[in-house]
Amino acid sequence: MAVERNIYSVFQVNGYIKNMFTQDFMLRTISVRGEASNVKYHSSGHIYFTLKDERSTLSCVMFAGNRRGLSFSLEEGKQIVVKGTVDVYERDGKYQLYAKEITLDGNGQLYEKFEALKQELLEMGMFAEEYKQPIPAYSRLIGVVTAPTGAAVRDIINIATRRNPYVQILLYPAIVQGEQAVKSIINGIHALEEKQVDVMIVGRGGGSIEDLWAFNERAVAEAIFNCSVPVISAVGHETDTTIADFVADLRAPTPSAAAELAVAEYSQILRKQQEYRESFQRQMNRLISFQRSRLENYQLRISYKNPVNRIREQRMYALSMEEKLKRAMEEQVKEKRHMLSLYIERLKGLSPIEKLNQGYGFVTDHTGAAVRDVSALSPGDSIYVDLKNGTVKAGVEEITKRRK
Repeated sequence: MAVERNIYSVFQVNGYIKNMFTQDFMLRTISVRGEASNVKYHSSGHIYFTLKDERSTLSCVMFAGNRRGLSFSLEEGKQIVVKGTVDVYERDGKYQLYAKEITLDGNGQLYEKFEALKQELLEMGMFAEEYKQPIPAYSRLIGVVTAPTGAAVRDIINIATRRNPYVQILLYPAIVQGEQAVKSIINGIHALEEKQVDVMIVGRGGGSIEDLWAFNERAVAEAIFNCSVPVISAVGHETDTTIADFVADLRAPTPSAAAELAVAEYSQILRKQQEYRESFQRQMNRLISFQRSRLENYQLRISYKNPVNRIREQRMYALSMEEKLKRAMEEQVKEKRHMLSLYIERLKGLSPIEKLNQGYGFVTDHTGAAVRDVSALSPGDSIYVDLKNGTVKAGVEEITKRRK
């Protein structure tokens, strides 16, 4: 039996294949487009993923040392372009793409550029609320920077005139797509700023990210940010967002919404005017009523301090005091008369005449002195007895003393 001489180990075969890959110049630096799937972030910092299209898949790895150039988060389903080297991993006998750079494909590249400019302007403070200008509540002249044809300008004009038929719209017919769009939009902003419009709407209808890209350019963003007139951005549909939306003083989801935000509804203005008129009338009525009450109070105070009233008041007071004095004097007279009656009665009790009227007599001696003690008389003395209606002269015949 013959011995087979050309027998190789697995390692030798894998090494030979690796050498073939190494010698292929195209595989040393290659860019591959596809969709990312099976994305795994390893704890070591490496990223393992699969790049696929409609008909095939390719295993890929990006080592941690190359991740510094990755400006976005690699996620399932993202369309990417991977630049790197196709090589063989000898241990497993499988080839894979060793990624050195990963960028977003097509729209993804624009999105990456969008995110980079957005982050830069954010750090510069161009999105800060303190730089936002308030939108006037009642604008009379509205400036619009947009394409002269299309649904956007028709919607703005229709809604603005419906809300307020007296508002004026000044349109700058701008190019909003293509190479000349940036310069045209900037010129429109500057032209309407010179016209001193009350508020400005800058925008266009919906479209792809490429169609809306002029509103993601730095020059347009700076023109909006530096505009002295309040700017409302109205780019695309409700789900579309551009750099212009972030730097504008107010973002409207659609051009129609921008017209509603820029133009006050005339019927509401009339209604508010009526409310203000009624409120003002109520306040005036309250103020007039209050001032009338104050005036009446002042009139009463003046009337009270009038000299005629003061004299009348003092006269009434004098009459009152006179009446009071009269009553007090009558009370005093009545009281004194009562006291006099008491004194008279007491005097009557002490009066000798009253005693005489009661049958008593008043005895005097020949000198006229009152005889109060029998010891002052002697038999034979003459005495005089005063009675009620006369005097009797008598002689003392006998004296008898009472026992004590």
